Amino acid sequence: MTTTTVPMMNTYPLPINLDRAKLAATIDALISCSEACTACADACLSEDAVNELTKCIRTNLDCADICDTTARVLSRHTGYDANISRTLLEACIMACKTCGDECGRHADSHEHCRICADACRSCEQACRELLATMS
Repeated sequence: MTTTTVPMMNTYPLPINLDRAKLAATIDALISCSEACTACADACLSEDAVNELTKCIRTNLDCADICDTTARVLSRHTGYDANISRTLLEACIMACKTCGDECGRHADSHEHCRICADACRSCEQACRELLATMS
């Protein structure tokens, strides 16, 4: 999958205090997870047993919003504040774990939940790896 994350990051005129490759991979994982969570919530709303998926829908929407916000903040470097980035990454790790676990409960019955759980777990791992590199 080709994204604009690396090319855009490479045009940034000043040094970035993070590993650019790891940062780009995390931003891409965040965007992918946000999309998967949004699509999964929508698919859950179309299921016959939608009332059994209420928590899944809510968790999907929360995770999508947190991932989207985190990706946007990590994409900005002027006036960078590591404390904000760390806090957002920690929140994203929690949201992805919670959403991945919830979608995992429905993965045997709903393929969209399986796909979303996988995206959440990948994003959680990417966020953990980036967070581990921050001082």
